[in-house]
Amino acid sequence: MQILTLEQGTPEWLAARLGIITMSELKTLLVKGKGPGGFGTGAFSYMHQLIGERITGEPADTFQGNAHTERGHELEPVARELYHAAAGLPRVEQVGIILNHGVGYSPDGLVDSQGLVEIKTKLPKYQVELLLEGELPQEHVAQCQGGLWVSEREWIDFVSYWPGLPLFIKRIYRDDILIRTIAERVEAFYEELERRMARVMAA
Repeated sequence: MQILTLEQGTPEWLAARLGIITMSELKTLLVKGKGPGGFGTGAFSYMHQLIGERITGEPADTFQGNAHTERGHELEPVARELYHAAAGLPRVEQVGIILNHGVGYSPDGLVDSQGLVEIKTKLPKYQVELLLEGELPQEHVAQCQGGLWVSEREWIDFVSYWPGLPLFIKRIYRDDILIRTIAERVEAFYEELERRMARVMAA
């Protein structure tokens, strides 16, 4: 396992995750489809993107963001400080990316020796829904469990924030059954990726 202290979003960070599965896209691998390996169209689109990155050595055109994502980047440090204070933690260490099992995960912080934090900023209506339901949203389960797999840590605090609304914190522990499924899907994905890449290179 490698923990790289790069600033997220920099050319060095993009180079570190070139051509490999990252946990932010992991959920596409878990959607059952009718293609080879049981993968769906989203997984194959992502696979072809990674093949392109591997062959060209260049990162795919990355999403440049919009007003909402920009706001999210601005609010993340605030949310981290609020989380730090609310959880009464000794330290939250920022890192760029963790590389392990042939994949990458960029956490929003390492917490003590066994924890992680994943921070989201949600628009008020979604933050209200989150506070009422009190559970980890399904769309973030794969990323969080994948992060625990990559980092080999025991728990992750999912944090969501929007100014003026209460901070949401939910601690999630390792789900070893789901992590085993993630590992199997990653292996199958890479096997199919290698087959397709070989066909492209032979064309």
